[in-house]
Amino acid sequence: MAVITTQLQDDIGTITFNNPEHRNILSKQMVDEIMQSVGALQKGRMRVLVIRALKGSKVWSAGHDVHELPLPGRDPLSYNDPLVTVLRSVQSLPIPVIAMIEGSVWGGACDLALSCDILIGCHSASFCMTPAKIGVPYNVSGILHFMNIMGVNFAKEMFFTAEPLSAEPAAKAGLLNHLVDVENLEGFTYDMATKITRNSPLSIGVIKEQIRLLASAHPLSPITFERVQGLRRTVYDSKDYAEGIKAFLEKRPPSFTGE
Repeated sequence: MAVITTQLQDDIGTITFNNPEHRNILSKQMVDEIMQSVGALQKGRMRVLVIRALKGSKVWSAGHDVHELPLPGRDPLSYNDPLVTVLRSVQSLPIPVIAMIEGSVWGGACDLALSCDILIGCHSASFCMTPAKIGVPYNVSGILHFMNIMGVNFAKEMFFTAEPLSAEPAAKAGLLNHLVDVENLEGFTYDMATKITRNSPLSIGVIKEQIRLLASAHPLSPITFERVQGLRRTVYDSKDYAEGIKAFLEKRPPSFTGE
């Protein structure tokens, strides 16, 4: 059964997460369907893409499917990981992507939302970065992404505490472009999308790519990159990583030892 629905109307494409019983988890199936839908919508006259959950959703998306994370000894967020692949696809899509946020956003779904160009949320929106809860070392591009958008100290707090950031603080931190009442969320989002469709798609596409390239213009020396990768490996080779995954699957609090 499909876990998303798609629509193209008035040059605005919509991808709607439609797997509430599994909290719209970003499983390989979900990611595959998103990638296929983006390709299909691009064949139409799509000038803006809206990514959303079903109206009334309590969870926008619960992030990476922990059941699909690799066993210790392998990078859980490698370059070809399905989640990392869809993040790159959204970031490089040559049209604006709007995340319409209703409900909570967890883990890798935060990165997906922030990979969109504009975030519009209601007061039920919240954001929680959970890798430290299960002992996962987040990848370099993802951490840099958060630092660029919300600043170093806000990013540290989100990653260190793994506590939810509610809608109002999220708007102040720059995660949300606009915070609106839930009854106005859909109208506000599609009104903005309509305004965008009236502008030059070529100009917008070029400007988006320029911003993407400039935002990632932070060169690392080879030795620094190797150091970062080595640091990450100490985590996904650790007993804590194995314990974090095991505890999640057993639905109990993890017991981390720092080993």
